[in-house]
Amino acid sequence: MTMSSTETTSGRLSGASFGYRFNIVGAIGLAVILSWALVAIFAPLIIPYPVGEIVDLDYFGPMSRELWLGSDYLGRDMLSRILMGARYTVGISLAAVTIACFSGVVLGMIAAVAGGWLDTILSRFLDALNSIPSKLFGLVVVAAVGSSIPVLVLTLSVIYIPGAYRFARALAVNINAMDFITVARIRGESTLYLIRSEILPNIVGPVLADLGIRFVFIVLLLSGLSFLGLGVQPPYADWGALVRENIGGLPFGAPAVMFPSLAIASLTISVNLLIDNLPQKIRDRSVS
Repeated sequence: MTMSSTETTSGRLSGASFGYRFNIVGAIGLAVILSWALVAIFAPLIIPYPVGEIVDLDYFGPMSRELWLGSDYLGRDMLSRILMGARYTVGISLAAVTIACFSGVVLGMIAAVAGGWLDTILSRFLDALNSIPSKLFGLVVVAAVGSSIPVLVLTLSVIYIPGAYRFARALAVNINAMDFITVARIRGESTLYLIRSEILPNIVGPVLADLGIRFVFIVLLLSGLSFLGLGVQPPYADWGALVRENIGGLPFGAPAVMFPSLAIASLTISVNLLIDNLPQKIRDRSVS
């Protein structure tokens, strides 16, 4: 009796009071994600030094009591720069994935319910857009228009709208063929009602998982663009830009190179862990 009680308690973490059960791996992933989100919000209040201030007489300085993550190629505090870099990596990626998934899911549900010529036009157009390699598209747009934060957000979102559309449309087509949708049509319900009240509630679980996966892809693509010098521009810096700035310290094993890379890895791995361990209530939300 004691063992089963203990197992039940350990299986229910903080989300149980809301009807969700997270296992320990999912809870760790969620905790890391929330930590980075809080850092992104409150970074200006918690950084120990101004991000542009040279605080070390040496470059690529080691970790110390004053500089917990060492210094960069100019002698600036890496902890402060990584904490501030979270604002751009997390903020830009979150804005881009929100636009991409919202647009793709809405268009996918509309195409599935409306069908006909609208479905054909949307599908062919977005298929053509999806055929362009994502990195090539990002490089061309950013090189042509310029690398500002709004341009990055819109570019990253446009790259991932076709995938979100395809995913949502596939789910919505299956739901649209079910009996309760037919009954709703016979009742005379509008297309908006079918999308809002019948289809969306039944695909929200897989859509949330897809959103997390696309968030990871966007983080990696943004970091790649910044590493190539086409992402976030100075004086601002996301984690990819921090790796590029300090790549000269790689032969020395400088913390300034390793910790931005570890920050990217911790965020992307945590999102994957959370997706793989979503509560059963969310994963089973869609109609089987």
